[in-house]
Amino acid sequence: MGQYNERVDAYIAKSADFAKPILIHIRELVHRAAPELTEIIKWGFPFFDYKGPVCQMAAFKRHCAFGFWKEKMLNDPKGYLKVDGEESSAGSFGQIVSLSDLPPDDVIIDFIRQAIAINEKGIKTEKKQATPKAELPMPDDFAKLLTGSLAAADNFEKFSPSKKREYLEWFAEAKSEATRQKRIDQALEWIAEGKSRNWKYQQ
Repeated sequence: MGQYNERVDAYIAKSADFAKPILIHIRELVHRAAPELTEIIKWGFPFFDYKGPVCQMAAFKRHCAFGFWKEKMLNDPKGYLKVDGEESSAGSFGQIVSLSDLPPDDVIIDFIRQAIAINEKGIKTEKKQATPKAELPMPDDFAKLLTGSLAAADNFEKFSPSKKREYLEWFAEAKSEATRQKRIDQALEWIAEGKSRNWKYQQ
């Protein structure tokens, strides 16, 4: 027997009529593939866990979704998984409105067992690394003006990279030389007072 959870029973009972047979089938298939899986409700949806999340299902107003937590690590030679396809609410197989929208049972069972094996090995999902922004060059005219004000030069040097960038981007975005020069003059005044580019909105 799989480790069933009454909260999942309640979730299925509250779902739309079209969704009930889909959710029931997925649930039975999951436990047939791996009776050791346990059911939990996480973020409002039924999850099936074994040493971490394995897969999850959800019912919406007009479709259901079924997905794998580490879908990008699964071996999928026939291309059933829509890893880079529809929005996240569509899960790993796109929007499901009937049982015919699901892959064959044996395919799903294979994915479930693959996902369990991944968790058994303790393999973690890769976190997306933020791409650092390219460093903006210091305009020569601004650099010369900075040297003429000890307070501005000292404060600008102490600013974080993001605060420096806010000013440099402000100059670069000017559509005319007159606007750019006006911004530089204003910036020197603010920087000498230790103010960041958006100081007005930070009070």
